[in-house]
Amino acid sequence: MPQYRLHYFPESGNSYKLALMLTLCGQAFEPVWTDFGGGITRTAEWRVRVNEMGEIPVLEQDGERLTQTAPILLQLAERYGKFGGSGDEERFQILRWLFWDNHKLTGYMATYRYQRAFTPSPDPAVLAFMQRRIDDYLGILDNHLAGRAFVVADHASIADISMMVYLSFPKHEAGYDLAASHPNVAAWLARMADLPGWKAPYDLLPGKRLHCYVTD
Repeated sequence: MPQYRLHYFPESGNSYKLALMLTLCGQAFEPVWTDFGGGITRTAEWRVRVNEMGEIPVLEQDGERLTQTAPILLQLAERYGKFGGSGDEERFQILRWLFWDNHKLTGYMATYRYQRAFTPSPDPAVLAFMQRRIDDYLGILDNHLAGRAFVVADHASIADISMMVYLSFPKHEAGYDLAASHPNVAAWLARMADLPGWKAPYDLLPGKRLHCYVTD
């Protein structure tokens, strides 16, 4: 049975994707807190020792270091027979939404939230640029979820897990009140939170936190 170690920092939504997937699959993992705020992932030594791409998270599986959340989610879904597609069409749709999420929703939300909440003086023009795109992507997702319970099928998949995580942190960090602005997204997040074993980000990802510069 694989033994997992997850290199992470608490504010990392991509770390939360893997922590949540493992938890929902009934798998324990050893949390390995990483001093992202202190710049350790930018050091040559860390990149040689942990991840040449200089990114968090890293999932160690029986000593093998795996990186990039989408392929790891796909591997875990296949291994445990959970949150994958039941046929070619569902598997295609899962891939379609995973790529969209990484390129669009997660890609922009992760950067926007980090700049807005965890840097002392973000550039307002940069934040406005990113927020316009996030508004567009949230609108796409909200429209897609109208009249359906989950993103791809009548059950949650790794596409849902991937897309929900950056929307599950405390709302003051990104500044979105999704219940007011995107009700279909908010209802979907509530359904995801009802999954057996679900835990909120900071409940799954303990350890020293980055300083947050916003309160609302």
